[in-house]
Amino acid sequence: MIRARRAVLAALLAVGAIVLSACSGLPTSGPVYPGLVAGDAPEIPDFSFQPDRPQPGASPEQIVEGFVAAATSPAGEWATASLFLAPEFRTEWAPEAGVIVDVPGSRRFSVVTDGVIQMETTTTADVDASGAYYSAEQGEAALSYELAEQEDGEWRITAAPDGIVLDADAFETVYRPYSVMYFDPTWSFLAPDVRWYPARTNIATRIAQAIIEGSPSPWLASSVVSAVPEGVGIARVTSEQGVAQVDLTGNAVEADPVTLGRLLRQLQASLMGTGVAGVELAVDGAPLAVEPAQAQSTAIDPRALALTASGFGFVTDDELEPIPGLSDAIEGLGTTAIAAGRGEDVAAVAVATGGVVRVDAAAEITTVDTRAGLADPVIDPAGTIWTVPRDQPSALRAVPAEGDPVEITGAFPGVTRVEALQVSRDGTRMAAIVTQGGRDAIVVAGIVRDAEGRPVSLGETRRVTRLEASGIDIAWLDEQTVGVVVGAGQTSAIVSHTVGGVGTVLAAPSDPIAVAAGATSTSARLLTASGELYVRRGSAWQIVTGDVAVLASQMGSG
Repeated sequence: MIRARRAVLAALLAVGAIVLSACSGLPTSGPVYPGLVAGDAPEIPDFSFQPDRPQPGASPEQIVEGFVAAATSPAGEWATASLFLAPEFRTEWAPEAGVIVDVPGSRRFSVVTDGVIQMETTTTADVDASGAYYSAEQGEAALSYELAEQEDGEWRITAAPDGIVLDADAFETVYRPYSVMYFDPTWSFLAPDVRWYPARTNIATRIAQAIIEGSPSPWLASSVVSAVPEGVGIARVTSEQGVAQVDLTGNAVEADPVTLGRLLRQLQASLMGTGVAGVELAVDGAPLAVEPAQAQSTAIDPRALALTASGFGFVTDDELEPIPGLSDAIEGLGTTAIAAGRGEDVAAVAVATGGVVRVDAAAEITTVDTRAGLADPVIDPAGTIWTVPRDQPSALRAVPAEGDPVEITGAFPGVTRVEALQVSRDGTRMAAIVTQGGRDAIVVAGIVRDAEGRPVSLGETRRVTRLEASGIDIAWLDEQTVGVVVGAGQTSAIVSHTVGGVGTVLAAPSDPIAVAAGATSTSARLLTASGELYVRRGSAWQIVTGDVAVLASQMGSG
């Protein structure tokens, strides 16, 4: 019964998205001071999380309140929180079944009947047992706790929902985001699936288990692949001098070396940044001689790519470096939007007369789509150009470099408008600004491809967050973060949001109309309606140049 109530609550919390306010009343002059990137928050000393133990003579209400508060310390498998439980219930309660994230100060405790306490709170997000984060619109939730008086006269909890409750302030310190990495179906690129795990626990083991014994998040599962050989499990993860040894079970010794090399690469990329300097695979403690597979980089040129009064190319201060073949062709098209393909040898270009064309380095121009009202085109790593009429979200079309166009049927269900699109630089995910229920939101969906790598459909659409103001443009700032221009004029802002995590609202120069990625997630570029190009450097937006007509997106240097 308790688990059933938890399932109903989790389903309720997984609907909707966090409302990001603060888009009004932002500073309009002076330097911009952005928040920290997810995962960059400074460590809080352990003494910040030493919750009180049960106090002698505490009432049932005080016991429940203390139990919920003790969730701020995962030390010893939530040892302090377990002290509030009756001995027979301590082995039944599953704290890692999930997290309810609530608004600080919103909890209200009340006595339902003798021995039954109810906590009501205002929720903002939910984390499931796999560590996947689901943002939700603020809503009320009620959790019930049963207690019994023990032989020593003290009250202890005998039934409670699995999982824990953390307020939004504590959540980002008690839990941290980690990227569990999978390959795209061509085994060329690595793509992240963000998970949240308790800080100061055995993160290496959790991540290894997520890869070897888990699976990608449902919305991403049809768009990525994992190199775990069939029948192989994980025995243990040990660490010595910064090297994590992942001991495998099953027929790992007989597995294909190429497959094991890909698995090793997944583990290396996933454990990067966790304090692990290296990873090796082993069976029964004996290391396997495995070379990690290579993955192509998704890094882009650190310079902005733009169409200026001087032409099209890479911009450094007031200088422009053209792209041979591509620049000359684009400059004569009357261009309104440009998406440069991988290696900058092809581009999707929206023209002022209407429609989208493909331009290659040989200056060959090919018509891609002539439909009216198209959103700005985007291009993926394979050179496929994606187009959609803004007011016809289900009419998404993918046009490969060779072969017939593909109509992506069933795209963006429940959406009435698509304002902007962007494909991740690994080619596995589509992010978009859409209108749902009369309000703008950021959504993502996995790109499903056939055996030849041609797109065939979009997977489940997942809402990242709702927007408080109208969305204008979107970009992948890094592998897991999207940036969105919202609002207009002096109330404009940039929403920077981790897909599968939390977001930050940043002030922006007045009236931005386009955003593009920089070399890092904190060096984004902005174009304003007056033609000024800005770059985010440290804590401020600095102007690079003026007279810019189009800020292009980049798919990577190849």
